[in-house]
Amino acid sequence: MNEPFAKTDIKIAVIGGGTGSFTLLSALKDYTKQLAAIVNMVDDGGSTGMLRDELGTLPPGDVRQCLVALSDSPKIRDLFDYRFEEGTFGGHSFGNILLTALEKVSGSFNEAVEIASEILRVNGTVIPATLDDVRLKMEWPEASLILRGERVIDANYFRYDPRRARLSLTPNPTANPTAILAIEQADMIIIAPGDLYTSLGPLLVIDGVGDALRRTKALKVYVSNLVTKDGQTSSFTVSDHAAEIERFAGGDFLNYVLYNEQKPTRSVEARYKHEKAYLTKVDSGVLKRAHYRAIGGEFLGKIAKTHKADILPVTRSLIRHEAPAVANAIMEIYRYERER
Repeated sequence: MNEPFAKTDIKIAVIGGGTGSFTLLSALKDYTKQLAAIVNMVDDGGSTGMLRDELGTLPPGDVRQCLVALSDSPKIRDLFDYRFEEGTFGGHSFGNILLTALEKVSGSFNEAVEIASEILRVNGTVIPATLDDVRLKMEWPEASLILRGERVIDANYFRYDPRRARLSLTPNPTANPTAILAIEQADMIIIAPGDLYTSLGPLLVIDGVGDALRRTKALKVYVSNLVTKDGQTSSFTVSDHAAEIERFAGGDFLNYVLYNEQKPTRSVEARYKHEKAYLTKVDSGVLKRAHYRAIGGEFLGKIAKTHKADILPVTRSLIRHEAPAVANAIMEIYRYERER
């Protein structure tokens, strides 16, 4: 039996946004004192979208989730996650409003995140992938089809194969230098689970991010999605997900891929079908031939509950990873590589 891990000084950078990053960060902070969350900045749906449109600020939602995940202050963490149920602020989370107000007062979203980190007593660093005001664009040149905006793309039932689409941000952003530095200095880089075309891709296509991922000597691990997304990744296998991650980044860079091999109970499977979500197929033959090492595990977590105040239009999966199991598998990879 493996010995339990003591908290170490291993530098881990988690790349992603929203629930996927929140889940991993919440578990990984038990293993290391040095966590960096590099966050996607294209969200324009729900509470975040309304604040962006009405006040002209950068998207706070995914940043808020990462701040909350790394907070050492339970009461303030709950405050940041509090979502108003009625009135003018109905559907908005307090944290989103505060981050927006801090940006307005300071004139800098970066400074707003730093102040919020102090308030929340964050144990780690939350880094916006870019500080430019950008929107997501997905286009199929051969079909002359363009989709604009994270919310529109997230809700779209793709008519054409997304693997033939080009993902980009407009205007073309500059990568946050702090994000590039975090990638270069990390011992491990984790690509969190999340929507390929609205959460992970928009971060990986930023100029300089892919180059930094290939250049760094850090171990790079992708935690594959548990389930497919209806109308977007319906037939995708584990290797298909990994291939898209590397396509966005401009080339091969992964060392490991973690995937789920646990089967759900019938009742849980029924809930999955209600969401039109199906377990991502494990294509073992392809994975064995891949340039990265693929490792399976029992990673199915509990299905999250909906929030009654979540009234603003936004799509959100309720299916979650078993965070402690995934974090332990990540640390087992680190131990194995360290002892080789």
